[in-house]
Amino acid sequence: MAETAIPIIDLSGWPEADAEPPADVAAAIDHALKHIGFMVLTGHGVPDADIKAAFEACAAFHAQPAAAKAEVALNQNSNGYMAPRSTTIRTSTVAKNETPDLNEAFFYRTDLADDHPDVVAGRRYRGLNQWPAAMPEFRETALAYAAAMERLAARLRRPLALSLGLPADWFDAFFEAPQWVVRFSHYPPNEAEDAVFGIAPHTDSGFFTLLPQTDVPGLEVRGPAGEWNALGYTPGGIVFNSGDMLHRWSNGVLPSTPHRALPPRSGDRYAIPYFYGPDWDAEIAAAPTCVAEGAAPNWPATTYADYMAWWYETNYNAARPTGGGKRR
Repeated sequence: MAETAIPIIDLSGWPEADAEPPADVAAAIDHALKHIGFMVLTGHGVPDADIKAAFEACAAFHAQPAAAKAEVALNQNSNGYMAPRSTTIRTSTVAKNETPDLNEAFFYRTDLADDHPDVVAGRRYRGLNQWPAAMPEFRETALAYAAAMERLAARLRRPLALSLGLPADWFDAFFEAPQWVVRFSHYPPNEAEDAVFGIAPHTDSGFFTLLPQTDVPGLEVRGPAGEWNALGYTPGGIVFNSGDMLHRWSNGVLPSTPHRALPPRSGDRYAIPYFYGPDWDAEIAAAPTCVAEGAAPNWPATTYADYMAWWYETNYNAARPTGGGKRR
């Protein structure tokens, strides 16, 4: 990674979701993917109303009394409410995080039916979502937002494949039943303290992340010299950043760029990131265009399920020592 300026890329000239992006859009995305790992997307087609409703639902959820939020406390499938200062990011490759994060969050993910085989089998991280009983419209709003983001995410697989010299539809076979997680986060105000974060320095675990922007600052991106750069605000923009799965699939060609969130100094900040991943049992192995002839891949093949189980266990198991386990 050699640059820090986060490009703003307008997708409005790419109206057909099932078509390859225009050459200028593909080139801009390719540059951002290979050199920065972050970009801000405009003209993306996600309805403003869906984003606004999701932010309002996020704020309303966190405005509830603590007892109401505790009724949907984070369960063994990492669905539900996570209280402030209850987790520490131990998988970070750029910081030894020792102080619990300040944010509180509500997690929901790919909404499975009661009779889905993984639900029936009790497979971990594949259980039913929890929904707040006192907010009857919350589930519909949350799922409408996720559906809108999934449509954008599916489009973006095409320029990602092209960036790696692959056919535009190369990733499609791994995303027949894509997995996603939404995190409705609340960052309460906090005075400046060393090594205290809304979310500590980390990389994201999935394929990529989509984050609608707000005008409340907080997100910072790590530059090539280790410096931290605040991300500017683009009205209507959605931040894209690559995750660990895309980094591994590209054999390290595309970076999974470290970032962090500082707590606001006054007022509250809300964030509604959408984390996109492949089929739960998809095999993640270096793409054929990313490994030199006769060379071994940088990482052994793994499955998305195995990687995510390790990631959740490392970051959300309070019994595990700070510093995390062996990186997969």
